[in-house]
Amino acid sequence: MGLKRVVVTGLGALTPIGNNIEEYWNGLANGKSGCAPITYFDTEKFKTNFACEVKDYNPTDFFDRKEARKLDKFAQYAIISSEEAIKDAALDLEKVDKFRVGVIWGAGIGGLETFQEEVIGYANGDGTPRFNPFFIPKMIADIAPGHISIRNGFMGPNYTTVSACASSANAMIDALNYIRLGHCDVIVTGGSEAAVTIAGMGGFNAMHALSTRNESPETASRPFDATRDGFVLGEGAGALILEEYEHAKARGAKIYAEVVGGGMSSDAYHMTAPHPDGIGVERVMLNCLKDAGVSPEQVDAINTHGTSTPLGDVAELKAISKVFGDHTSKININSTKSMTGHLLGAAGAIEAIASILAMKHSLVPPTINHTTVDENIDPSLNLTLNKAQKREIKYAMSNTFGFGGHNACVLFKKLDE
Repeated sequence: MGLKRVVVTGLGALTPIGNNIEEYWNGLANGKSGCAPITYFDTEKFKTNFACEVKDYNPTDFFDRKEARKLDKFAQYAIISSEEAIKDAALDLEKVDKFRVGVIWGAGIGGLETFQEEVIGYANGDGTPRFNPFFIPKMIADIAPGHISIRNGFMGPNYTTVSACASSANAMIDALNYIRLGHCDVIVTGGSEAAVTIAGMGGFNAMHALSTRNESPETASRPFDATRDGFVLGEGAGALILEEYEHAKARGAKIYAEVVGGGMSSDAYHMTAPHPDGIGVERVMLNCLKDAGVSPEQVDAINTHGTSTPLGDVAELKAISKVFGDHTSKININSTKSMTGHLLGAAGAIEAIASILAMKHSLVPPTINHTTVDENIDPSLNLTLNKAQKREIKYAMSNTFGFGGHNACVLFKKLDE
């Protein structure tokens, strides 16, 4: 039995540079920074006092107060972005076979704010365990796809992938495989995260993982720049409707792109640092190309993991040069994290969406905030610095890597009917 083709028929996003797909793309195309001083809590004693928060967000614009109290922000973001994607895909919930519609979602942490609030509440009390009855169902990472499924009646596979910052890319790869093996017709996939919290900022600061460029937060996320000093924490969600090609055609769905391959690998090296030679990163891209049946010379654009860390950026670019050889200089390489910050478990989803929209609009979003050349980076690489570049894109790759050495890579193709 041959594998079925899988396409993207719907998109949804809630990000630090736009609260829906249209706003998100406009932010990407115009090189908008989503970074600003944190508004959620007092950061006076923190090493880093900025992040990429979702702007102008009020949960009661989407949920009644009673429902909002039962949902951690990461689950709220998941529901909102998935509903946009379902609407964008024009899925008729009365006609679709709900037993063949699944939800596979990514979250690296889950309900961190809920966990934090409950523990602080207990610590400040008299020792009596007065916990919110919704504490556990608000916190657990798998609750986001659970809510999406319950709200829409989808009764296919339903679970969360957890692989740190590769989580939503792994979710997309699982969704791809379920559909192309014939187990599902449609899967809602993507990821969400809401870790801009006291615990999130404090924990990443303790690891010396975050930028401390407090004097100029809007320029703090600066992938590939010689003065980069760590990533910028972001939050939000991205959702994609993956659908079997013939199923999409039969209902007259618009198609954004085809998902032609996914690759996974492990660094097997260190808890948080990438392998300095990029061995795992090299392997994940090779695995993805092999899965897709695509040669390195066919790839036009790569949205890198590109977190703006001193070690990670160089290791990834070294791996890209090894995989793509002489063709590397012909590829538009970029990092949209320069604008959105790092959305952890949601990064793979919003960056895949950026790749798909770049393909649709024939425009590669920029890597902003680059001012100083890093002598450790090959100067022949086109890193799409500071300004978007017009480009016809047939194949676009999206890379994501997570603490623990988890690597995931997804390849999209402009539809060739």
